[in-house]
Amino acid sequence: GAIAVGDDCAAIPDGDGYLLFAMEGFIEEFVASDPWFAGWCGVMVNVSDIAAMGGRPLATVNAVWADGEDAVRPMLEGLRQAGAVFDVPMVGGHSNLQTKNSQLALAILGRAKKLLTSFDAMPGDHLVAAVDLRGRYREPYPNWDAATSAPAERLRGDLELLPAIAEAGLAKAAKDISQAGIIGTATMLAECSGVGVVIDLDAIPAPADVPFERWLQSFPSFGYLLAVNAANLDEVLGRFHERDIAAEAIGTFTQDPRVRIARDGACETVWDLADRPLIGCAPVSE
Repeated sequence: GAIAVGDDCAAIPDGDGYLLFAMEGFIEEFVASDPWFAGWCGVMVNVSDIAAMGGRPLATVNAVWADGEDAVRPMLEGLRQAGAVFDVPMVGGHSNLQTKNSQLALAILGRAKKLLTSFDAMPGDHLVAAVDLRGRYREPYPNWDAATSAPAERLRGDLELLPAIAEAGLAKAAKDISQAGIIGTATMLAECSGVGVVIDLDAIPAPADVPFERWLQSFPSFGYLLAVNAANLDEVLGRFHERDIAAEAIGTFTQDPRVRIARDGACETVWDLADRPLIGCAPVSE
């Protein structure tokens, strides 16, 4: 059967599994202000998309534009270092060193034996958030960096949790926490699955010294949302906890297609998916 469009990766059935394709492009202001980190993120966020689908990365290609060799060098160094840390070879790409503005895009190829998708959360499933809190902000942006100073072996082992969970049949749906933040990413996951979700704000794992409103808008270097049924919840949480990754059940998926947040006994709707889509990738009724 066809794999729906709108997930973290395109998934193409291939043999006993799937080929996964993803790509990311970066805002010019970000590339100009922190070119090394932009290069690093080019690899990291693509690897995260592959993991979110239950896959393992195989290789990347890039498109790099800059005003001469001096301008492009930090981006290339970030790409090179992240590729080495995550053990993902850079196998080709395209360059233009005669343009005023630095620009960067990266595409990745991966493979999954069993998929985690954005389309398989079910009413009654727990919404699990798993985030590496051992980091700091890469100021002034909302990027929570728990990767650039972490041991490479630990980062690769942490990413292996997602395909291992998929292959063990412990979850079918997941999404990496993107620049939409925890609530925005949960909304996208609910929309794609044709469900709603109630999120308990007090249950969200968060660093102790970060304002909570800022945290809700943060883009963590390791952050995932999973839909997990009750029978598998303890096992899934335990796998993350064993690697010192904060993971908690922060809500429940519902038949009601609203995204609601709860705190101190109050519950408010922040998005009604029946009234207004967010990304337009909800399942279509026959």
